[in-house]
Amino acid sequence: MAMGIAERYEKVEEELAQECALAGRDPKEVRLVAVSKTVGVEGVGEAYAAGARDFGENRPDQIVPKSQAFPDAHWHFIGNIQSRRIRDIVDSASLIHSVYQEKHARKIDEVAREKGIVQDILIEVNVSGEESKSGVSPDEAEALVDVCETLPNVRVRGFMTMAPQGDLEIARRCFEGLAKLAEKVRASLPASSAEAFDELSMGMSEDWREAVHAGATIVRIGRAIFSDSF
Repeated sequence: MAMGIAERYEKVEEELAQECALAGRDPKEVRLVAVSKTVGVEGVGEAYAAGARDFGENRPDQIVPKSQAFPDAHWHFIGNIQSRRIRDIVDSASLIHSVYQEKHARKIDEVAREKGIVQDILIEVNVSGEESKSGVSPDEAEALVDVCETLPNVRVRGFMTMAPQGDLEIARRCFEGLAKLAEKVRASLPASSAEAFDELSMGMSEDWREAVHAGATIVRIGRAIFSDSF
């Protein structure tokens, strides 16, 4: 009999703990974000009942109602950012993973200032150089972090990337490259900013194991949890 969402979540959580052990890491160091973009509120509820507290969405019209239905969960915005929807994103997301344009960082800062909060973000880096993927190049990443350092209502927590699909060795090199870049940038930051710059969001259903070994602190898993055909 096919497993349900709750069982699949528990299975992924168990496999993540095992992979952390193989990598010599504490499972508490790696956050499992259940990417719920393919299910409705009911599907989120099944994962929530199994213990999920971090959820990822890539569309504002999905993150708003789901975050309202589960306000004590942590909501992550992982999709393409549109300026006109930034207010909805800031209203809903505890962490925005996909910032790679200065204009978006400045708009997020403006909205967060109006709300009286400091918005946590990640800079999306296109480590692989694929034209189909969003993100700043590794060479541009430090400059964007420096810009964000001047925005009082934005806090850069680290980097996010997506690896090319189909070759796990290439994926691992991509993740290792992001980890090295993060070390370099962290060393250039003031002490208080460097302390906050502690997240690496990388790894999805196909390649999260490689990401764990490369130092991921967040893995974004959707199909392995929410699809019965994975």
